[in-house]
Amino acid sequence: MSTHTHLVIGATGKTGRRVTDRLLTAGHTVRAVSRGTTPRFDWEDPATWPAALAGIDRAYVTYVPDLAAPGAPATITAFTQAAIDAGVQRLVLLSGRGEHGAETCEQIVATSGLEFTLIRASWFTENFTEGHLVDSVREGMIALPAGSAREPFVSVDDIADVAVAALVEDHHVGHLYEVTGPRLLSFDEAAEALSATYLPITSDEFRVAMSEIAGPEYAEMLTALCEEVFDGRNESIRHGVQEALGRAPRDFADVLATVSRG
Repeated sequence: MSTHTHLVIGATGKTGRRVTDRLLTAGHTVRAVSRGTTPRFDWEDPATWPAALAGIDRAYVTYVPDLAAPGAPATITAFTQAAIDAGVQRLVLLSGRGEHGAETCEQIVATSGLEFTLIRASWFTENFTEGHLVDSVREGMIALPAGSAREPFVSVDDIADVAVAALVEDHHVGHLYEVTGPRLLSFDEAAEALSATYLPITSDEFRVAMSEIAGPEYAEMLTALCEEVFDGRNESIRHGVQEALGRAPRDFADVLATVSRG
């Protein structure tokens, strides 16, 4: 058992809470932080960072709202320096697949001089079961500006397993793991598996709908992100889960079956 202290940023998120649970179950020392914890961690308030980072050896980093958001590179640059100043040794960064802004942030971490592992993930399967699409799934209609794009949906449990391995095992240092599921599905196929209907909408329709829910600034960022990643660039399977863990990733149908049993 290592004597390292692990920081989990975004500990209430889909991957963060799973990473926290896995580390604690294995007997590791964990500081799980978010805007509601003590110490508090808020990406928009750098004054909260030093207390969260104090005494930390290794950190799992998830950025809100998204590494593709305007201003993210500047924030990640400042945070990485704060981690260096605090004596942190290793960062494990969750990134987004096919996002130019996210790749910029990856490079900031990779060239920081810290030990690092980058986890570049495709669309989460669990976005349909515990994310912002849950209500739409329950109502039987999933409306997104994804056209006919196909995604190799990845389970957040696989992401968490890779992240924990990268935190506690040294041979992952310096690696970029592009993690996807084992097969491509269209959103129409995904909706059918969820007993729902997929409605392809335009970017403008999506922007208006999201503005009513989350405000115009977030809606603009999310719409731009959808336009970027749903252009076909992610219609391929990668093997990051196999490379990191020596096993195949979970299939979309298997994840849904687990949820239904739960």
